[in-house]
Amino acid sequence: MRVAAITGKERAGLVEKPDPHAKGEFVVVKVLVAPMCTEYKAFKNGNPSDNLGHEAAGEVVEVAQAGTVKVGDRVVVMPLYACGCCALCLRGDYIHCRNTLDPLRATGNTTGTATYAQYLVKQDWMLLPIPQEMSTEHASLTCCGLGPTFGAMQRMAVDAFDTVLITGMGPVGLGGVINAVSRGARVIAVEGHPYRANLAKELGAAVAVNPTDKEALRQILDMTDGQGVDKAVDCTGVAAAQRLLIDATRRRGHVAFVGEGGDVPVNVSNDLIRKGLTLHGVWHWNRGDSARILQVVAKSAKLLDKFITHTFPLSQVEDAWKLQLTGHCGKVLLYPWQ
Repeated sequence: MRVAAITGKERAGLVEKPDPHAKGEFVVVKVLVAPMCTEYKAFKNGNPSDNLGHEAAGEVVEVAQAGTVKVGDRVVVMPLYACGCCALCLRGDYIHCRNTLDPLRATGNTTGTATYAQYLVKQDWMLLPIPQEMSTEHASLTCCGLGPTFGAMQRMAVDAFDTVLITGMGPVGLGGVINAVSRGARVIAVEGHPYRANLAKELGAAVAVNPTDKEALRQILDMTDGQGVDKAVDCTGVAAAQRLLIDATRRRGHVAFVGEGGDVPVNVSNDLIRKGLTLHGVWHWNRGDSARILQVVAKSAKLLDKFITHTFPLSQVEDAWKLQLTGHCGKVLLYPWQ
């Protein structure tokens, strides 16, 4: 099979690898769509790798035993390789599993963990069946496109009475706009890149605030009658943006951190005790909420078509990464079989 590989600083291509095979609960999925996420950072830095990607949707092509899926099923591939047995997994929080498996050791394969590839292996219970009427492309966005901010919205119980502040209009933040809009919330986006600020407004954000403006906080407070927003989500991992969320959220409000990174100072007295903020760290969504996130996808089909701004065949992965480096894109999809 063909697999994408980083070969040098801003250099990439394809390599040939053996096809993986099913064993036990591990099935083989033919990858039809591979959404692109943060792998462009390794491409920019020239970190050599041929084990890339953590988002995928495709078709089950091989099973070793009867289980939760069968050959021919279209599925979304959930991230990681959780154990499926611990308390966290059993209640749907598999993303926090502390007993993750080595799928190659478990199956005897030498490949099958990359999503920038034509095939992969995954436990059957970690595959989300795609409704017949839903496109594979739209369903694939339940991973990092919509997934992290969906988890944040669920945790904070965002609804139509809320004003939600979202910092960072990369693909994750743009997905957050769609999630909030689907719940009827008013969205204030924070983004300095003109392309992405405009895309956020096209997806339903009421306004896009430039974080480099010294009056950014005052603008947000003015839009909320001086009270601050009800809920807030950071998708940047940048300390300044995270601090803006804490300062711009009203008393007794909720703040969720989705973006990896950042080292923001939090004043226990002023931010947590006296202001009464609730801070959440959110990585993904609970498996028990699968029906609801699929409802968001179905409801938001027209917005998702705007959200997906570019598609590339796997053979043009280098061009796709170079585009991501410019920021002039929303969610980018790869097609391994083109």
